[in-house]
Amino acid sequence: MRFQLNEEQKMLKEMVHELGEKELKAKETEWEANNQHVPNDYRKKFAALGLLGIALPSAYGGQELSALDAVIAIEEIARVSPRCGRLLFECNLGAVRVIEQFGTVDQKQKYIPSVCNGDMIIGVAMSEPEAGSAVTDLQTKAVLDGDYFVVNGQKRFVSGAPEFEAYVVYVRLSGERGAKGIGSLIIDRDTSGVSFGKQQLFLGLYAPRCDMFFSDCRVSKKNLLVKEGGFKKLITAFDLQRCGNAAQCLGIAQGALECAMEYSRERKQFGKPICEFQAIQFMLADMALRVEAARLLLYRAAANAGAGLAVPLEANLAKCFANEMVREVTGMAIQILGGYGYSKESPVERMFRDGWGYGIAGGTIEMQKITIASLLLERRFDQRR
Repeated sequence: MRFQLNEEQKMLKEMVHELGEKELKAKETEWEANNQHVPNDYRKKFAALGLLGIALPSAYGGQELSALDAVIAIEEIARVSPRCGRLLFECNLGAVRVIEQFGTVDQKQKYIPSVCNGDMIIGVAMSEPEAGSAVTDLQTKAVLDGDYFVVNGQKRFVSGAPEFEAYVVYVRLSGERGAKGIGSLIIDRDTSGVSFGKQQLFLGLYAPRCDMFFSDCRVSKKNLLVKEGGFKKLITAFDLQRCGNAAQCLGIAQGALECAMEYSRERKQFGKPICEFQAIQFMLADMALRVEAARLLLYRAAANAGAGLAVPLEANLAKCFANEMVREVTGMAIQILGGYGYSKESPVERMFRDGWGYGIAGGTIEMQKITIASLLLERRFDQRR
């Protein structure tokens, strides 16, 4: 087992770290103050640096590296700018990977190069008003009518909506109940019959997000991505997105640890730096323990995914631990900084708010633990009984 990055990965980490320190840290503060999304021109900037499509095939414009390389880049960006980390997350481990794994050649040729060059981001539309954790209760329907599917329904908490250019939409393709009737379509933002609700504002994770509506929306059958009965494929691919979620948590927590360490060296009380007090030392040690444990779990899941899909148990362990870890670590960072940490002037206040949301997004911590137990025991737990 290797516990060291190779030379190329070290260079990637160093390059992204430098970008974050020199530019993105200040930009994140500016965007946060102005309630602003990442401007679209940053897509082109990241594309020019080779940071989009890191693990996507070179035949479609990607770098053809591994999921671990993508995780390293996401983590480093999220350390100073979760907004930009989210952008890298979507373009490396997000819905585009479902197309890369299960799409037709035509679908890959149409969508993947546009993601790699920064012209497009592809979101996922899964949750509905009555289908969150119980995602197999989804009601959005797609009925085949000649060469088109007619789609009707509503999606909730759609990440990137309405700014992303296309979406992998989970739909019910037949009258089969539960997972059996579920598949997915690729639906472009400007398709007739697609509309969007008002922007949803949250405690943290400032990013475009809203409801998505389909009213007799006609989608070419060429855009069928996963047929009915392919729900397991969709969820297996979603485990890569869970690795992206964990990478965001890891980056945020690393940023909080660095802020707490720096403050503890500079802040003086009772005539000496507070890092000399045992209470502060214990908190810093606990923070480092949790960050490093999360890193090992995530790097294992990403390394074993390679250029393919993650092992479900490894991905779920990494996400669940990282989700709890980032809440604890950012909370301790606030405690170390005291009133300064609780102030809007401090980045750890924003880190706390951003980090908390990842234990809800992409599957709640509680549902992750049920999944982990199910995978360990090799049996399914029916929540409806």
